[in-house]
Amino acid sequence: MKRTLLATFAVLTLTGALGACASEPTRFQPAAGPQAVGFSEMRIEPGRYRVTFQGGPGAPPAQVQDFALLHAADLALAEGYDWFRVTDRMTRETGYSGSSVGFGVGGMSFGRHSAAGVGVSSGFPLSGGPQLIATLEVMMGKGPRPQGDDVYDAHGVRATVGPRAG
Repeated sequence: MKRTLLATFAVLTLTGALGACASEPTRFQPAAGPQAVGFSEMRIEPGRYRVTFQGGPGAPPAQVQDFALLHAADLALAEGYDWFRVTDRMTRETGYSGSSVGFGVGGMSFGRHSAAGVGVSSGFPLSGGPQLIATLEVMMGKGPRPQGDDVYDAHGVRATVGPRAG
């Protein structure tokens, strides 16, 4: 019984260590590839972009959406614009990614010696949770900011959200 408990404890400890390694933290950075954590953009036409931010497993929805807005603000400022309007937005969840680890207890028989046990299994997600992807289509402009809840001051977003991005 002690061996079974020790083996179970070892598996649980290993699972926790693997889970910590498997999830990539959410940082405000360029995405290293199509499935990587970070931001990317596609220019649709001058002053119009599709901006995407993919959070790490378990990242809060507000953080993922804020980082997409921050990248849109950075693009607007880099191109000399003062504000941007979000003309379309979408957030989607990619679900749990990665593997799970299970453990079990069983039995076997060798000649006159036998052992019996009940199988037990439990899975542990190693990914840390679902990954959220926020996509914004933005149109940029210069001069006074137009009225509307979907219009953002690029300097204001940079000043407010930027410090949270680290």
